Amino acid sequence: MNDKGRDSAQRFLAIIVIIAMMMTMSIPAPVVVFFAIVIYFVWRAVERSEQQQIEGIFHFYVLANEILRDEDRRWFGYEIAEVIERGEEILRLMRDPPPLVYFALGALYKKAGNASAAADHLSVVLESDLGNENKITVPSPELRYYVKMLRRLERDPAEKPQLMAAVRSLERMRQARAARLLAEAREQLQRQPAATLSSQQPRALLEEAKAAHIVEEEDSGARLGEQKEARRKRGEEPAAPPPITQLLREMYDEEEPPRRSQT
Repeated sequence: MNDKGRDSAQRFLAIIVIIAMMMTMSIPAPVVVFFAIVIYFVWRAVERSEQQQIEGIFHFYVLANEILRDEDRRWFGYEIAEVIERGEEILRLMRDPPPLVYFALGALYKKAGNASAAADHLSVVLESDLGNENKITVPSPELRYYVKMLRRLERDPAEKPQLMAAVRSLERMRQARAARLLAEAREQLQRQPAATLSSQQPRALLEEAKAAHIVEEEDSGARLGEQKEARRKRGEEPAAPPPITQLLREMYDEEEPPRRSQT
């Protein structure tokens, strides 16, 4: 009996024990049957959810392997981003994700040009206990189910050959390229500050030139105003015309005839 059949037998036996305990407590038969049906469907729902979640990890391996195995093949940025999002979702759902997930994510980030994220994930694989399978001694239920599925595929690769081929390919990449990818990502991070500074220098010079031009315009405007005021005081500059309201008032007063006094 394989691992999957053994797990099913254990859960079915647990259901039988629960039903037997309910019957010994003199619980009516219809209630026992009802609870048995509810327990069965809950068990199937939980099993299906766990299976889909773990199969999602292997499908992530397949997609990541397609992108990483052929370095000459060109991929669109959104394709790599979608696969990265799948991997990040696995990290959010599992307390102790497989180290191969960290490697695949690190390599994908490196291919996408994100050296910082690549270094973070690859350092977990090479420099942390989370990247060493021998150090994981208290697995979560999700990791335990993942390992059972992995061992089943290793014993019978013909069951799902595409999944098993992706796992083996990524494991070979991990052994051969993880250290090199991490070194390249960190070297790229060390070059980034100098490159950023050099790219910001022309912008800074442009901003300084704009500021100097604004100050020069303000100074020339102030000097022009002072010169106009000096000429006006000397009579060289004509005075500003009176406002239009004053002109209209004077015209109205001149045209209006004097009112006759009533006797």
